[in-house]
Amino acid sequence: MAVRLREDAGWRCALQPPSAPCYTKNMNSVAYKPGKTMLKVGIVGAGHFGRFHALKARGCAREALIALFDPDPARARLVAQETGCSVAESLDALIAQVDAVIVAAPAEHHFPVAAACLKAGRHVLVEKPIAATLEEARALAALAQETGCVLQVGHLLRYSSEHRAISERIGKPLYIEATRIAPFKPRGTDVSVILDLMIHDLDLVLSLVDSPIESIDAVGVAVSSEHEDISNARVRFTNGCVASISASRISLKTERRMRVFSEEGYLSADFMAQELTMIGRKRGLPLPGTGGFRREALKWKDCDCLAAEHDAFAASCLDGVPILVDAEAGIRALDAAIRVKASMDASRKTMELSGLITG
Repeated sequence: MAVRLREDAGWRCALQPPSAPCYTKNMNSVAYKPGKTMLKVGIVGAGHFGRFHALKARGCAREALIALFDPDPARARLVAQETGCSVAESLDALIAQVDAVIVAAPAEHHFPVAAACLKAGRHVLVEKPIAATLEEARALAALAQETGCVLQVGHLLRYSSEHRAISERIGKPLYIEATRIAPFKPRGTDVSVILDLMIHDLDLVLSLVDSPIESIDAVGVAVSSEHEDISNARVRFTNGCVASISASRISLKTERRMRVFSEEGYLSADFMAQELTMIGRKRGLPLPGTGGFRREALKWKDCDCLAAEHDAFAASCLDGVPILVDAEAGIRALDAAIRVKASMDASRKTMELSGLITG
């Protein structure tokens, strides 16, 4: 826990507001400059995800990795040496060198970092969640709209083969069941399992269901960290669709599955085995004695989702291609996660009052 506190203190010191404003509306935005073929990229955060982003930026055909910044100079130098870029001494110094910034700092620092970049007219790819609060998330969305800069949110599943396979087959889901469990790892425990793991499936469910959330009933418990490590949420949408989403980071095995019921049929996907089965009337081989039903079974190859995310980011920044996971998608996922947490807290209070658990 001491390491986390020191890291947070470093980020707080590194993100003090500049002495003078560096933003004038649209005057220094680099958005959609004609003829630009390479995107000069900087990365904020040299931790687990920051390193992966640096490696992908280095390998992206339309990105040039210029520099990275992290309040831990030793960590920054290590990743910079591995990826062949320079180390910026401050966030302002990083912003001055690049066209776009990838924000891979701890979640509570997403807003101040992304806001500073957008105010300076730089495109931003921010890791999920988009921000710590809805107010911060909406402020970032407003800044991106005002400056004309790209604001993309790092919900990786939107770029995955499984997302494409499911969305191509299911148009109007009636019931969705998602499970995402994994063994315990200290990384990510600065937030609850909702923002660590469940938010992936929340975003995937939201991308499949074109309807507002009506209600959420959730339960969770902290076992190995200060935040919830295991949880389940039942999400009901105003169109009648229901989704049950389970997430755990204290399991003995890794499992990622999704089942979907709809008028199109029944779909079962195993994300770890990379295979999908669909029972319906339009795809696959006939099933004898079922009155016209067919069974489709397919497997997909590994997709480098992070590389695809970088390619999409470069295309949006350089060519004006629509953003696949924009600020509104990030806000919707964050809103769902916050509502899950609120329901979970209410459930815990009920359990404490009844004596089911101790406070």
